[in-house]
Amino acid sequence: MSETTHDSAVAMSAPPASDEGLTPAQRAQKYGLSQSGARPGLPEYIRQLWDRRHFISAFASAKLTAQYSQAKLGQVWQVATPLLNALVYYLIFGLLIGTRKGVPDFVPFLVTGVFIFTFTQSSVMAGTRAISGNLGLVRALHFPRACLPISFCLMQLQQLFFSMGVLVLILLGFGQLPTWSWLLVIPALVLQFVFNTGLAMVMARMGAKTPDLAQLMPFIMRTWMYASGVMFSIDLILKGKHVPVFVEWLLNANPAAVYIDLMRFALIDSFTAGKLPPHVWALAGGWALVMGVVGFVYFWKAEERYGRG
Repeated sequence: MSETTHDSAVAMSAPPASDEGLTPAQRAQKYGLSQSGARPGLPEYIRQLWDRRHFISAFASAKLTAQYSQAKLGQVWQVATPLLNALVYYLIFGLLIGTRKGVPDFVPFLVTGVFIFTFTQSSVMAGTRAISGNLGLVRALHFPRACLPISFCLMQLQQLFFSMGVLVLILLGFGQLPTWSWLLVIPALVLQFVFNTGLAMVMARMGAKTPDLAQLMPFIMRTWMYASGVMFSIDLILKGKHVPVFVEWLLNANPAAVYIDLMRFALIDSFTAGKLPPHVWALAGGWALVMGVVGFVYFWKAEERYGRG
């Protein structure tokens, strides 16, 4: 009996096996440890996002409601801001510079361009601050960080719906009656939303690492707007000018210009198929697919690093 007790005491007092020579990964595996906040696999990450779809929708709606909560006009600014921009562009570009010459239905042409480009511009700007501007939320709660840029892009889509209501009134006021082509707005907006979300995810990762990027983006977006035919017709501007073929192709293949052209084609009778660049739907789908996939994977690759800098 005493020998058994003695052997048990010796066994209990024996030191554990040495961990010398084990790598951190092997030591973690030995003791059943796992990395906190480790990036899940891509299929699992997508499943987690789908499980939080209601959070994404609610977060977008809450942000949209709070955006103008301190303003006396409130949600009216969702429509007033792009309308005022369109008015300024009409006075400067349409009247003073004369870009309305040769462009039938210039007001619907201009307003459509402003509203559609604003959708992309606002999505990219919001995406740039999606992580860096919400560090408290990122550090306090565990959730797929892609919820944030997706929510902000969804918020901009909801805001665009308000603007589209005003755009329809403007179109009707200038004699543009509804036709079957108006249904093309739906696939065009879906493709643009996917493109915007992918680009917003790219900017969200870059903005999380370099917060100063948010200060640079307004200048980049303004340059992009001037190259996208928002206030003028790219074809008319290039007509009679000896521009290299690749420059003309780049201007026509510019994703912002592609989505603006599709919306103009869908809504404005005078903007016929002859004014669209070749293979415009293929370009729109290609931009959405490439940017959507590349942006999502690029953002997911840095999932475990967000909020730790």
